[in-house]
Amino acid sequence: MINMHFMHPGLLWLLLLIIPLTAWHIFKSVKSDPTLRMSTTQAFDNMPRSWKEWMRHVLFALQMLALACLIVILCRPQSSSSWTNTDVEGTDIVLSLDISTSMLAKDFKPNRLDAAKDVAIKFVQDRTSDNIGLVIFAAEAFTQVPMTNDIPTLVNYLGNVEIGMLDDGTAVGDGIATAINRIKDGKAKSKSIILLTDGTNNTGMIEPITAAKIAAKYGIKIYTIGVGTMGEALYPVGIGLGGQVEYSMQKVQIDEKSLQQISDITDGKYFRATSKNVLNEVFSEIDKLEKTRMEIQKHNQMTDNYQPWALALLLLLAMAAIIRYTILRTIP
Repeated sequence: MINMHFMHPGLLWLLLLIIPLTAWHIFKSVKSDPTLRMSTTQAFDNMPRSWKEWMRHVLFALQMLALACLIVILCRPQSSSSWTNTDVEGTDIVLSLDISTSMLAKDFKPNRLDAAKDVAIKFVQDRTSDNIGLVIFAAEAFTQVPMTNDIPTLVNYLGNVEIGMLDDGTAVGDGIATAINRIKDGKAKSKSIILLTDGTNNTGMIEPITAAKIAAKYGIKIYTIGVGTMGEALYPVGIGLGGQVEYSMQKVQIDEKSLQQISDITDGKYFRATSKNVLNEVFSEIDKLEKTRMEIQKHNQMTDNYQPWALALLLLLAMAAIIRYTILRTIP
């Protein structure tokens, strides 16, 4: 159902201006002075009134209607659909994304983080029935987006994730724990955490294995993705004089054993993404995970609905101008 309302309803009081303007028009019509003085008008008493006299009132009515349309436009009429409950097949998912400096490594194009973001955005855009959250972590973890089915908002935040938003480091355990706090109270029976990292846990308050055991108690599956090619890759090693990131070839090191153990504890699965194409395949496989039937609320985005009023305003002004400069045209 479509709901209509005004952003500035207080301006509707301006419609009261039509009352004194109408009163003034009536007063002016009755008390108007004659333009030709004669000794008597008795000879014209039985003459019918000209239809042009009534056109003056039609012209005034058109002008008042145009004024009313203008006031309505100033009030910004808007329309939005009401909330509706819909039964869909979906799941609860939290994407836990590593944003440590090593994610700038160039074994993915243009780098690991941007490649992961591109694939993740495509992934969430296709899951309109799921509740999805976003957690970022480096030396600490932070909830970037709580659980939501507002996919455009999620995509916007995901696209704005950058290296340097958190202190550098790789707190895998904290990234998992923060994701658990976001998803554990979800309504869906199927709850999953997608952990995407390229490094080894080296900081944080919670050990990754401990966090995995907590997730298992809540029935949350963790799908771990190790990002990085086999062998060597260009790693960021510092900032040059011009402010540019400097790189050098280093051996790719991912704690695959721990990531495999995390996924095993939670009945999830471990993936090794060695390129963007493989990363796409990983997310495609995750997209096939079990779904549960749940009820979600949806509504359409609010939109301005002034166009019909603007069209009516232009039409009324055009009609008034035609009457004023044709039928009621006066000689100077």
